[in-house]
Amino acid sequence: MVDMGRIAVDEIKKNVACDIVRRTVPGVKDIPVECKKLIEEEKCDIVMALGMPGKETIDKQCAHEASTGIIIAQLMTNTHIIEVFVHEDEVASLKELAKLVEKRTREHALNAIDIILYPQRLSKMAGTGQRQGGEDRSMIKQNR
Repeated sequence: MVDMGRIAVDEIKKNVACDIVRRTVPGVKDIPVECKKLIEEEKCDIVMALGMPGKETIDKQCAHEASTGIIIAQLMTNTHIIEVFVHEDEVASLKELAKLVEKRTREHALNAIDIILYPQRLSKMAGTGQRQGGEDRSMIKQNR
């Protein structure tokens, strides 16, 4: 459908000079172990886990299992893994899906850069309702 890895690499290279290690696995449930290997064997400082699960019930279950595995890999390695999943049924048309994939992947690539190099940027975004790929939410006004 869409080469999310190409999009992520393009966005990162537009913004920073760094080494990028790219791997492809057969399915989303294979992502957690590959992320762990990238961290432990390739010494990656951060990993982006990219995937596009289908719309069927089994696809959603596999995506959930992959997400759980990704969380475990983060905790085992004490390293951030930015999960970037786009589900086929998040939008109504293929054109909207392509736009969502592009936007979410690019925004998360920038988040990966910020976590490693510019964490203060993320602090400034706290509470602002950012939604990667989608329309941002507005802040909730608090009475003091």
